[in-house]
Amino acid sequence: MQDDEPSLNIPSLLTLAVVSFFVIRWFFNRDEGPAGGRPRGRGNAVDPAQVEQISQMFPQLSAREIMWDLQRNGGSVAATTERILTGRGLETPPPSFQPQIAIPSANPTATQATATAASASKSDGQDLISRYNLGAKVGSDGGAEAAPAASRTSSWSQNKEERQRLLQKRRDDMILAARRKMAAQNSLSRTQ
Repeated sequence: MQDDEPSLNIPSLLTLAVVSFFVIRWFFNRDEGPAGGRPRGRGNAVDPAQVEQISQMFPQLSAREIMWDLQRNGGSVAATTERILTGRGLETPPPSFQPQIAIPSANPTATQATATAASASKSDGQDLISRYNLGAKVGSDGGAEAAPAASRTSSWSQNKEERQRLLQKRRDDMILAARRKMAAQNSLSRTQ
């Protein structure tokens, strides 16, 4: 009859203690951020590189709105970008919001040099029409309409030159289609 009663033994007590330790540890540490134990509080400084990155993608937004959203979501650029792209927009920060900007640890001259190099490469770069010599095809809309029909009937060729020619033609058609779409959007925005 004594065998029917449950008993506590040392291995079961040790297992209970270890499981309890990990549960308690998880419970107290779950509020820490992903950046190596840095807590996600409202007093965190916002990284200026993140603000700059988002403001370059979305120049219509103010830096203060970007800082407010980054501070609210724990410094996640992906979350802020997702919020903007889904059309929800960013909330206007309250008047009491005074952003704390972190001092970048990188050398400022190196940062300025990379920014200067990036702007120089953009100004020296050509648009796709001049880069791929598509100026003659820009004015001809009739050839662009026949291009999708020709690409549907063609199949993957065993000849390397033929494949390269077909891929270049597809690239040119995509560039021209994007240009027509952007021109249509610009004409719509001007009429409104």
